[in-house]
Amino acid sequence: MSATLENLLRDARLDLVLSRIEKDPSVIEEVIGHLKSNIRSIRFNSILILGKLGEQSSSALSQLTACLEDNDWSICREAIRSLGNIGNIAEMAVSGLCKLNDNKETSIRKEVAIALGKIGHATEESVACLIEALKDSDEEVRIEAVVALGKIRQDSPLTISSVINSLKDQSWRVRARAAITLGEIGSPSEEVISSLISALENYDWRVRMRCIGSLVKFGEIVVPQTLSALNHKKGIVMKSAIEILGELKNDNPEILNKLAPLLKSKKEAIRGKTIDSLRNIGRNSLPHFLSAIESSPNKRRILFISGIGGIQGEFVDLIPNIIQTLESCRILNSKFEVIVPGKNLSYYEKMKYLMKKIGRIVPSFVNDPFSIKAKLRVEISRALGKIGKDSELAVDVLIESLSDFRNQVRRASALSLGNLGSFASRAVPKLVEILNDPVPDVRWRASEALGKIGVDTPEVILRLEELLHDRFDHVSITAEFALDKIKTGS
Repeated sequence: MSATLENLLRDARLDLVLSRIEKDPSVIEEVIGHLKSNIRSIRFNSILILGKLGEQSSSALSQLTACLEDNDWSICREAIRSLGNIGNIAEMAVSGLCKLNDNKETSIRKEVAIALGKIGHATEESVACLIEALKDSDEEVRIEAVVALGKIRQDSPLTISSVINSLKDQSWRVRARAAITLGEIGSPSEEVISSLISALENYDWRVRMRCIGSLVKFGEIVVPQTLSALNHKKGIVMKSAIEILGELKNDNPEILNKLAPLLKSKKEAIRGKTIDSLRNIGRNSLPHFLSAIESSPNKRRILFISGIGGIQGEFVDLIPNIIQTLESCRILNSKFEVIVPGKNLSYYEKMKYLMKKIGRIVPSFVNDPFSIKAKLRVEISRALGKIGKDSELAVDVLIESLSDFRNQVRRASALSLGNLGSFASRAVPKLVEILNDPVPDVRWRASEALGKIGVDTPEVILRLEELLHDRFDHVSITAEFALDKIKTGS
């Protein structure tokens, strides 16, 4: 014989009760009848079940609202939760919920705010209740109140000003949530925008992040005040303003002209943030990058070139301008030719090779002792591998870079040619040549590139098969993968 519904509710067998309701919805009315039980556990679990059913419990609204007056505070709290779970159709319970807004039990005040947000009706009473809760002594209550105001999206001047005041709350969690709510209410007035920008001075990065998110959500309307913030005396506000403009991805000349001078800022953090934003804005920021490259020391040029490499979009028509700028700055390529030793050299030939190698190293070190120019050329190769799709000029530059004296440049150039895929097929002869490079990482990237380009010639196959016996595992494994790619055409 199966257990009675009363016994299941008393023993908290909620899964069995829900299973019965699923088979026979009329059981809901039986559950509602147990809301008046003298046994606390039965009342509590009946309320809990009705909350889990959500809108299916709409016929229980008046009985659940009556439970708000129960002398047992836990029964009262569970009734609040269930009314919130029923959602929008529980509007009749708003008045009863608001009466509990000053209850001495903190968890009840918190659940009232949550329930009002879920019910979502912006009545005069519910809004006043939530605004009052913003002043609660408990942090959790204030957080839930500001969340609820965001859900009901009531944009009266009083609501807006109250949420703006919460941007100054002592708790960072309340401040952060207030920033989100201002974005959710969807009323980007001048006061709201100004308040969010002022809040960018906040010492907590989580608050600033939420302020930035809401300002970006408002769109182009925030641009004038954000541009003004670029002149703020605090670097933390400047960086946030730069980030906002980058997230908006607006390539308006006014925005670009305001951001461009910051590439020359004395503060590294400002320069870095500006690079990120200009990269996000897109290809129209390229002239500003090129101008900065022409007028900056080599260490900064590395970052600017990296910024160009991160820009998304088609670049075929712009590659000539990029190459011309790099050539004018004398940073494009080293003209040294790699000396690759042959096999079975005589003593004399080994000494000759060694002297030639020293002859290349010494002037290279004198001209660039800290390899800054080499790092520049590496970054150029990486950038061309990202933006050089369908550009013959980019392929030509990368082929030339395969002869660079610095092994890190050869390696980066091979990698980039591989990234360009079959379009870089003209590079195959040079890539095959450097499969005999003395540096294993160069051989590794060259074999990988040949696999990606996929040109199936006897010489390519032969040289890659020879590389299967390379003494460095990562080189031989990559050669095997390359052969598989070429032979299968994958």
